[in-house]
Amino acid sequence: MIQEKSPMKRILVIDDNVDMCVLLDKFLTRKGFTVETAHTASKGIAKFKEQPFDLVLCDYRLGNQDGRTVIQAVNSIHPGTIVIIITGYADIRVAVEVIKMGAFDYIAKPLIPDEVLSVIEKASQQLSESDSGLFPPAVSKPANTLREESSQFFIGTDPATQELYRQIALVAPTNYNVIIYGESGTGKEVVARTIHQLSLRKNKPFVAVDCGTLSKELAVSELFGHVKGAFTGAQYDKEGQFEVANGGTLFLDEISNLSGDIQASLLRVVQERKLKRVGSTKDINLDIRVIVASNEDLKQAYQQGTFREDLYHRFNEFTLTITPLRNRQDDIPLFARFFLDQVNQELGKGIKNFDQEVLESFMAYSWPGNLREMRNVIRRAALLTATDTITPHSLPAEVLHGPILTKDLQIAPANKGALPGSALDLDLKGGASLAEHRMILEVLKQVNYNKTKAAELLKIDRKTLYNKLKGFI
Repeated sequence: MIQEKSPMKRILVIDDNVDMCVLLDKFLTRKGFTVETAHTASKGIAKFKEQPFDLVLCDYRLGNQDGRTVIQAVNSIHPGTIVIIITGYADIRVAVEVIKMGAFDYIAKPLIPDEVLSVIEKASQQLSESDSGLFPPAVSKPANTLREESSQFFIGTDPATQELYRQIALVAPTNYNVIIYGESGTGKEVVARTIHQLSLRKNKPFVAVDCGTLSKELAVSELFGHVKGAFTGAQYDKEGQFEVANGGTLFLDEISNLSGDIQASLLRVVQERKLKRVGSTKDINLDIRVIVASNEDLKQAYQQGTFREDLYHRFNEFTLTITPLRNRQDDIPLFARFFLDQVNQELGKGIKNFDQEVLESFMAYSWPGNLREMRNVIRRAALLTATDTITPHSLPAEVLHGPILTKDLQIAPANKGALPGSALDLDLKGGASLAEHRMILEVLKQVNYNKTKAAELLKIDRKTLYNKLKGFI
């Protein structure tokens, strides 16, 4: 029974739903806990002041107050108390906010009693070594420390982005291995760090390894470590990255670059949760979560014989796909503003705005390098800007002049009369669209890609031109 191995006995349930309070009271009492309930934040805080509790289970929405009020009060009255938030709003923003404030974890509605019990048990197991017998502060490091990382952390509003972070919120509290797919620069490591920071391993190491930089000779030692004398040049014992990440999360970027031999060794370690350093006969036990990333389809890779199928299935417990920036139009101005705020702090500048033509160029550009490219473009533009507004003159030529097409759409020059595919495959609407496209491209070339002049020659306003350009992407 949990109560036999846990120092936790007293639980306070705060929920404005009376039925929910009754349900949790009866269920947790049957499991051996002493339970008190309150139906408002103020009554719950008053009960907490009167007597100590080991854990507070609190609904996020409490009429005109919310779980943040309870977390703040608990932290000020008795900072050693665990707080678990119940929410019907299971998105990443709520999760990050409550964990950053000091909540141990969150549980999404509808509640499953066994899931509630499991989270309580995990809290107990992780913190049962406290000398006082009560829980120490739940979080020693804010969950959203990603803002301090070089890659930086920001949640957009585009539906594709919101769905991605909804899935992150679902998988983060589990121990599932995860595959992350995405083009270069989309933020795969940021997503991996987010999963780690929202997991029960958040206070343990997060270790990132770029498999694309590992040679076949160095990969075994780098991943699994070696002992002194294991090979020429091994002058000391070395921990591998699996050992460094033990207890936490290991992120293997560009996993498909590993050779077949290394994949076989990796499979053994992931399966058995044990490893031997090179040259050693001693097993090292591992408690580790593995997140891998790739810009190629690993299922297709194993079908082609370049990746082990059994290793793929070991990793494929959950899959996330990051949509390219060019397909997240709603996020482009938000990320631009976010990166501008960053570079203002970095350079000590006070740049306030982007010129309208700059924003229109950002929306029309295809961003082949995704967020990494956008960040670098804005850092460069800010460095060149001496006023409070970034103008087109500060942008690199490729952003102003293209590429405005994706690699999937290559239109032949108009003077050759060539069309992609057979002409029989085109309907009248498609032919008209291609003709319009060609005309716009020809005019852009004539005016050296000055979109304002192009709009004048085409006798349309600049906004219409940008909308048409976006339609071609």
